[in-house]
Amino acid sequence: MTVPRRDGEEDTAGQQREYVGAAAISPSDWSERRGEGVGMAQKSNFQFSIREYSPSDENVVKSLFHDGILEHVYPAFFKAMSHPDHVGIALSISMAGYVLGGSSYFQALLFGSAWAGLIYYCCHEIFEGYMTRRLSTDMADIQANYLENPDNSLWVAEADVNGQSKVVGMVAVMGRRGEEEGERFDDCNGGVMAGGSEFAQEAGDGSYGEISHMAVVFPWRRRNLGSQLTRKALDFCKERGYSHLAMDVSSPQTAAVSLCQKFGFVQTAAHSSTHANRWFSKLARINVMRMEKLI
Repeated sequence: MTVPRRDGEEDTAGQQREYVGAAAISPSDWSERRGEGVGMAQKSNFQFSIREYSPSDENVVKSLFHDGILEHVYPAFFKAMSHPDHVGIALSISMAGYVLGGSSYFQALLFGSAWAGLIYYCCHEIFEGYMTRRLSTDMADIQANYLENPDNSLWVAEADVNGQSKVVGMVAVMGRRGEEEGERFDDCNGGVMAGGSEFAQEAGDGSYGEISHMAVVFPWRRRNLGSQLTRKALDFCKERGYSHLAMDVSSPQTAAVSLCQKFGFVQTAAHSSTHANRWFSKLARINVMRMEKLI
């Protein structure tokens, strides 16, 4: 199915999802441009509205989370394999296979494929491990962790497609305390803080908001939905009196970084902790960037 864009171009509608989360993120439409209007927008023959999560949304929200996280495996894999160090290792291993196989091109291909398979496995384990951990913690009971806690909230974006309402995106915010910020980076592998003092000085009682999850179904990207979800999170933080809004974005999510910058987020920290085996992180070459915006 093709859906006309605002500028007259066409965009192929698929089923992929973009996700931004706390350590891998998830995710969301981070490549879209800003648009006008909050909460309700008209794009071609489609409408969407942003509302608070309800228990009936549990399955679709968890599906958004699951698919959005695993979507980043391939981008992370290709990014890692394109690194000069990995290219050199792949060529060296392939050459070793060629020599050991008695000038066998098949052996060279086999050895090179084994190296690529190892890198893919590392990338997959990082994102799947993060997904499994979150599904057993805050996502295990969304009602209790987000709606019954006044410091947290979760919203879904609902679209009217052919007369039927469908959830096409979501964003979740968790309230944090200033002391939790330091604890996050005490356990990080190679954590580096940069510019965090500015946010600490503005914190007051030390409370701030963090986007823990964000996702947008693929056909709704580049339709201003991700921007509207971000604004919803910012508005919630203003209402709660939080000093700033933060999110963690993994290095494969270049579009996420771009949207953060458009909203005025700045990078205040970087680390390589992915809650997986540290050698997996080194081989996958995934870094996590802390993005923050004063409110």
